[in-house]
Amino acid sequence: MRKLLLPLGLAAACLSPVPLWAQTTLTLELALEQATSRSPAIAAAAKEVDAAGAAVGQAAAWRNPELGMTVEDTRRESRTTTVTVDIPLELGGKRAARVTAAERAVSVAAAELSKVRAEVRSGVINAFFGVLVAQERMKLAESSTDIAARAADAVGKRVAAGKVSPVEATRARVDFANAQLELAEARSEWQTARFMLATLIGDGAPSFDTVQGDARTLPSRPAFSELVSQLENSPALLIGRLEAERRAALVNVEKSKASPDLTLSLGAKRDASAGRMQAVLGFSIPLPFFDRNQGAILEASRRADKAQDELQLARLRMLGELQDASNRLTVASASLQTLQGMVLPSAQEAYETASKGFDAGKFGFLDVIDAQRSLLQARSRYLNTLATAYQAAATIDRITGR
Repeated sequence: MRKLLLPLGLAAACLSPVPLWAQTTLTLELALEQATSRSPAIAAAAKEVDAAGAAVGQAAAWRNPELGMTVEDTRRESRTTTVTVDIPLELGGKRAARVTAAERAVSVAAAELSKVRAEVRSGVINAFFGVLVAQERMKLAESSTDIAARAADAVGKRVAAGKVSPVEATRARVDFANAQLELAEARSEWQTARFMLATLIGDGAPSFDTVQGDARTLPSRPAFSELVSQLENSPALLIGRLEAERRAALVNVEKSKASPDLTLSLGAKRDASAGRMQAVLGFSIPLPFFDRNQGAILEASRRADKAQDELQLARLRMLGELQDASNRLTVASASLQTLQGMVLPSAQEAYETASKGFDAGKFGFLDVIDAQRSLLQARSRYLNTLATAYQAAATIDRITGR
């Protein structure tokens, strides 16, 4: 495979509009570092964690007392003034239930932050190798254009010498034109992939020219049976479990509201006509004859049941996605090994043999074209399969939270 990639690199060096010494290169490690530090999604999820933490403090706050004053009779000599402080006392474990529910919300927000980080990481890895594959595909298209140009030139000389039919020269020019079109499409795809990666790492436009990676390295992930054992620790399922716990805590909050609160009243009363102060003591408590918060309790209970159903649905959906990604990666890895070990070397050898035979007059131009097309199709299939493998690996990382 190294023998095949070397001509591509030389062709890129010759045809690249920017000299290689002036290009800036982005590595995967640097891309991940920039994405983590700049990602608005991660920053937003981190702020949600802070907001949920503040909600815990608010949930733990005691209710404020109330100051009240009443005046009876407006005449000074017979006026009665009463000043009271009403102290609400929450019963039924309302405060503890609120705090527990708020703490569950913090856990959900923290798990959501982990999920967002995993998604950002997976997206950057996928986009990075998308650029790498597009970069290699552009080099392949440049190599194809160079081969087609040399072939058209060689055929033109043979036509001028009367050794081959002018029809073959026309075919050679058509192949060269098609190669130029494929090169333009490959460059457009490469630019699109660069902009996509740039947005993921927080840049409005690409600040890099190329990415540094080895297109020969195949992604490797554990077997499906091992991935299934890791599924329960995935960020998405962790969020589902914590959300179910938060919904259950909210049920307890609503149940605690069914217990009426007691309000103590402490104060003093001044009777102007009697010229003396009197202590005032009292309490009040609602009578839950009609409203026992039964509707809110039922609503919270149904939402808690819904959270359990959503957790099971997420587990089944992620299991299907994980199996699909694992199968795609397995098939792609096997295909890449076959392409590297047999198809590409054989196609390269066939093309070189046909080219030498054509120069020696042993083979016709169509034989060279057929061998060239087989080689280019093999290289293109290799790149497409490599892209599929990295996309599947990125999906596995997103699901498992790697």
